[in-house]
Amino acid sequence: MPVVASFMYRDGKRAEDLPLSPTPISFRDNEFAWIGLQAPTAEEMGVLQQAYSLHQLAVEDAVHSQQIPKVDVYGEQLFVVAKTAHLEGDKIAYGETALFVGRHHIISVRQGSARAHSQLRSQLEASPQLLQKGPDYVLHAIIDFIVDGYLPVVQTIEDKVLAMEKHMLVAFLERDQIRRIFRLRRQVILFQRILGPMSEVVGKLVHLDLPCIDDHAKPYFRDVHDPVMRVEGMVNGLREVITSVFEASNLLEQQRQGTITRQLAAWAAILAVPTAIAGIYGMNFEYMPELKTRYGYFAVLATIAGLCAFLFYRFKKSGWL
Repeated sequence: MPVVASFMYRDGKRAEDLPLSPTPISFRDNEFAWIGLQAPTAEEMGVLQQAYSLHQLAVEDAVHSQQIPKVDVYGEQLFVVAKTAHLEGDKIAYGETALFVGRHHIISVRQGSARAHSQLRSQLEASPQLLQKGPDYVLHAIIDFIVDGYLPVVQTIEDKVLAMEKHMLVAFLERDQIRRIFRLRRQVILFQRILGPMSEVVGKLVHLDLPCIDDHAKPYFRDVHDPVMRVEGMVNGLREVITSVFEASNLLEQQRQGTITRQLAAWAAILAVPTAIAGIYGMNFEYMPELKTRYGYFAVLATIAGLCAFLFYRFKKSGWL
């Protein structure tokens, strides 16, 4: 069985290793079990199901991932599903942590999560005054640990978007960069779909009377609810920023194209003067004015130069050049 850790705690301190077997265990009031599993099979979960009277539907949900965050009540036990998130390049990868909570046990089942609970367990074991309060406080710590992993994901994506925004102000966005904007926007939208249910999960733990959740533990869950709401607000703002980057890029590109068009039109107008005059005198008629004038060539050149200089001045003053 892929057991990460399995211990019995007594008065907030690790008392002994807890071997896993289908035989039910009797606990005292000051004792509870904390078992951590990673990607177990249905047969392996069946052992815990017999030992801790886990509900069949909850066991199936824990084994088969792709569940949305939720809170289910099965008799005197609580079943919680939370989503973890971490970045792989520009993609947000999701994992799943299923939690079975009883009066004297908490069982965590991780599927695809990149962050183990070993460090969290060590931190809690260093604070036995909290750990002795029972499985509901461990549940709070695990959910808080999961939610804390959301903020670096949002901040990293935000930094990437701001870098693209800075680049956009000085150069055109390439096709790959535009595709990247849409990829990031899609990742943010998918993340929003996770944050909504996660906020509902924490909200239920705060406001509803649920088995295995002591009233004294609810302020701790309320402390987790605030970061979820803050991250959700940041994601909403980030989605708008990504959209504004693309729209601003289009506006700047249109502005640059308009500037180039005006410059080309101005130079075309200036070059039209010598072209027209040279075209007229290239018609080869015998009787044309100024053909026999001694200084006619220089006069025509001066006229061309004067007209071109005047047009250049006017276009420059109007901002076209």
